[in-house]
Amino acid sequence: MTTASEFSDCATPQYLSATVVEQEQMARDTYRLRLECPPISDVILPGQFFMVREPGVNDPLLGRPFALYDTYLDDSGTPVGFDFGYVVVGKLTSRMTHWQPGDQVEVWGPLGNGFPQPGSGSLVMVAGGIGQTPFLATAREALQQRKYGQPRRTLDTFPDQVSLLYGARSKEYLAGLDDFRLDGLDIDVATDDGSFGHHGYVTDLLQQRIDSSSPPATIFCCGPEPMMEAVSKLALKAKIPCWLSLETPMACGFGACFSCVAKVRISDEEWDYRRTCVEGPVFNAETLVF
Repeated sequence: MTTASEFSDCATPQYLSATVVEQEQMARDTYRLRLECPPISDVILPGQFFMVREPGVNDPLLGRPFALYDTYLDDSGTPVGFDFGYVVVGKLTSRMTHWQPGDQVEVWGPLGNGFPQPGSGSLVMVAGGIGQTPFLATAREALQQRKYGQPRRTLDTFPDQVSLLYGARSKEYLAGLDDFRLDGLDIDVATDDGSFGHHGYVTDLLQQRIDSSSPPATIFCCGPEPMMEAVSKLALKAKIPCWLSLETPMACGFGACFSCVAKVRISDEEWDYRRTCVEGPVFNAETLVF
């Protein structure tokens, strides 16, 4: 069975110091943080993640994982840093809102396998909550607007259409919509309360695409587990290849603690645990056991 790791040659993780460049509030309780860190930004691929830790602080002792939103470039076009999104949910993320330009933080990455090449046909990215953050770099690569990794990765084939289906509780939780207004990217939004876009779940939008005359050829998905399970079921029923980026809580980031395991099917009758931080975070929907 195909795994996402077969599609990318991931760089060796590095433990480095990074400098805060800027911070922006994207939505309610949601922020975008920019770090200057050339060694990681030069090699990271869409769908990979990194661990971030506050130096000299022991509570929490371990870093927290964050997905690549996108890299940013200097005047010569060289990646010199990266952005990531986060939601304020605990001690570290609460303190992160007070980080200022020039502050030093500890970063470990890049980690994980990243998204596979999307292939031809229509690529539909389905996001819920903060799950849109892995898709900005993914969209730019699929639209031939940016290249990532070292050496720079060139996709074997490109989708003829790229779409983002993005769902949130309400309009005030929609984060980064303006960032996704890329040439060639189709965006469709759903909110649970109907305050913006479709009144309902993002899976409603996906079902509409599946039932259309030109259904997706590939689905990428990231968000809350119940949403990803629903997307997985829709994709499997329609026999559409689907890849899920899990948001499993992690402790170490390099597979030593086994705190982030996911159930993965190894045969029709058997399943086993796989570490999300090492074998993931991107898994083929056919292999996951919810």
